[in-house]
Parts: sequence; structure tokens; C-alpha cells
Amino acid sequence: MLWRPVASLERFAMESVRWAFSYASWVPCREDWLLAMRLVQPEEKERIGQFVFARDAKAAMAGRLLIRKLIAEKLNIPWNAILLGRTSKGKPVLVNDISANHSPFNFNVSHQGNYTVLAAEPDRHVGIDVMKTSLPGSGSIPDFFRIMKRQFTDEEWRTITSMRNEWLQLDMFHRHWETRLDDYHHVAVALGKPEGFKEKHAEVPCRDVTQTAFTMLAFDDLVASAVPLTPEDHACWDNFCSRQDSPARQSSNSR
Repeated sequence: MLWRPVASLERFAMESVRWAFSYASWVPCREDWLLAMRLVQPEEKERIGQFVFARDAKAAMAGRLLIRKLIAEKLNIPWNAILLGRTSKGKPVLVNDISANHSPFNFNVSHQGNYTVLAAEPDRHVGIDVMKTSLPGSGSIPDFFRIMKRQFTDEEWRTITSMRNEWLQLDMFHRHWETRLDDYHHVAVALGKPEGFKEKHAEVPCRDVTQTAFTMLAFDDLVASAVPLTPEDHACWDNFCSRQDSPARQSSNSR
């Protein structure tokens, strides 16, 4: 049975949320990893257990814990009553019916480099991407800029290309597109129009010009309101310890 909000509770709206967690610097002890695996739904526990590399397992785990923390603390749904599903495209969604007591809300997570990040918004769609500042694959920086041309105004591009070398230009590109998490990571948030807003091309997202500050969370923050969903499974720790952290040639940058 799905949990339903009590009808007599007062309806309220959630505020904007921006959270970041450095999974690359998280070195879980046995107790913490076994706890984390108890805090996610069985199908997600199985999925996380199938990752080849420990770094990817940590990134995915951080994403699930961020989502459950958001729903438990901002929507006041008990952790062990939260039911998450996925869309046909794999995007995590809340299955619980919250319409009686909450305004519509949307959340999105992303992980790359060293971070898993989450953005949530009331009454509008939200998208998020975190990127590690690096050369754009096998292509050249000018080719990459041509592909991204429509992301900025002419004035912004003049500022980007005024830097004295391509690496500094790429760094300036990331600074314009995104909020800076650290010297090597930037995050971009795109917002849809508010619910009920009617205008031609209203479905086209825009950058979050407010640049709401990100709160850096530790593992203890992720599990502060957690309630275990499943019994402890000691095999999870053995499975985790048996993995290489990341591919040798990508040890400093994993998806």
C-alpha cells in the first residue's frame, strides 16, 4: 500500500534546494556501507551492487540518499514510506501521492567528476548537470565552443574567448555556464517556466540566473533522517571491497 498524506494536514510548499556530496572523497567504513545499503529500496540495492567500479557505486548510492533525504525532510514523508520509481527514460520519480498536502515539485540529480548533486524546485521543472573542467573528449576546444554557441550571449562569448589560452577559455566557459563547486567542478541548473505559465516556447528551460548556493553535505547529513528498509546484508561489504575504485586510465574522472 502506498503512503498517503493525512488530509487534515495543512498544505505547504517546498523551497528551492541545492545539495552537493563529494562521493570521490567518501571512503565508507564497513558500518557505513552496510547502513547505506539498508536505506535504499531492494531493486536499487541490487542495481548498486552490480556496478563494476566502487566509484560508480558510491555515486549512485549518493544520488539515492540525496533524493530520499529531500523527500523525508522537505515533504515530511517518513523515510521508510517513500516509494521511488523511474520514468521510461530512467529518471527517478516519487510514486507517493502528495497532491493533497503539497504544491507540485520536481527534483533532478547528476554525478560526474567527484560530485553527486541535487536540485529541487516547487512548481517548476528543474534539470541539473555537474561537470569536471577538462578537455572536451577527443575534439578541439573551438569545435566544442561551436557546438555550445547558443548557450550564451555574444557578450558572454567575447568574455570567454578573451582569455589568453584555451584552458583558461574552457574554465571561463564553465564559470559562465555554471556555479563553481571547487577549482575543478562546476554545476549548471536549468529551470522550466512556473506551473500554469502560458507563453510560446514556455517549455524551453532557462538557466538559473539566481545561482542558488549549494550546500555541501557529509555522509552523516545524508542519513540524518534515515530509517532502514531492509535487514543488514554482510555480503554487500564483501562485494564492495572486491571492486577496483575506477578504471585505471580514468582514475581521476569517472561518470
